[in-house]
Amino acid sequence: MMVARRWQDVDWREHQRWTVVDGRAVNYVELGAGPPILFIHGLGGCWQNWLENLLEFAPDHRVVAVDLPGFGASAMPKEKISISGYGVFVDRFMEQIGMEAATLVGNSMGGFIGAECAIKFPHRVERLVLVAAAGISVESFPRHEPLLKAMYVGESVVQWATALVVGRSHELAGRPRGRQAIMWFVTPRAAQLAPELVIEQAKGAGKPGFFQALDALTGYPIRDRLDDIKAPTLLVWGEKDLLVPVKDAHIFHELVRDSRLKIYEATGHAPMLERPERFNADLHAFLGEQADDADRRERFSRERGGARDAAR
Repeated sequence: MMVARRWQDVDWREHQRWTVVDGRAVNYVELGAGPPILFIHGLGGCWQNWLENLLEFAPDHRVVAVDLPGFGASAMPKEKISISGYGVFVDRFMEQIGMEAATLVGNSMGGFIGAECAIKFPHRVERLVLVAAAGISVESFPRHEPLLKAMYVGESVVQWATALVVGRSHELAGRPRGRQAIMWFVTPRAAQLAPELVIEQAKGAGKPGFFQALDALTGYPIRDRLDDIKAPTLLVWGEKDLLVPVKDAHIFHELVRDSRLKIYEATGHAPMLERPERFNADLHAFLGEQADDADRRERFSRERGGARDAAR
């Protein structure tokens, strides 16, 4: 059994892996052995969004955190980024790394993608964890072509500004006000986060997939399909989330049949980073339900075979 360590004490290069999906290089990290957990980051994120969680579960699980195409160190996809395309990517990525099914844990856009996988590829999803998942409020965002064109014209400016911030991340993260400046829109607790953790989060910014993914978020309704999610689902939200309002959590809870909801007070858009002890405890408890339900797992295995055949 692996012994959990602080993430700062780990040489993550030893756990970095590469694979190829649809002709494009994909970066991911992998640790541990046992029931698999796949962590999926959100818009502007990277695998490092899960630094406070991976080592907690590696002693008893195979844990994988992936850089989505167009983010982190992964290459841009061949096709234009879309939520449905990301769902297909997760299915093919899992096939490529020999992960037949897993607990999918997704934050923000990653939660949106996780929900899409649970709907389209149910044989891949034993359990689903949606952490401040996108997909509800974004349905009402306007999709005006002039606005979208302006976004793309401004992309180079945003990339330049982001590169400037990332380049100074070590300097800024060393001060509480600097950490707040880097992550104010993500969490009201940024000043209380470890400087090293904030520096790692900044590495996800300024990637080429950002604006295509932002566009994709607003053009793919999912509300009417949430009833199709059959996997047991844990919803985790921050009460002070500025990006995905907590009211969305209640809508997910109402529409996803087998769901339970946890709302963290004084917490923003990244509960797994802001409240790692509580988040990890809640995820452990959720996974424990799975271990106690052998009959459900056997039934899931039979249903997964039929769903896999249908997907093919």
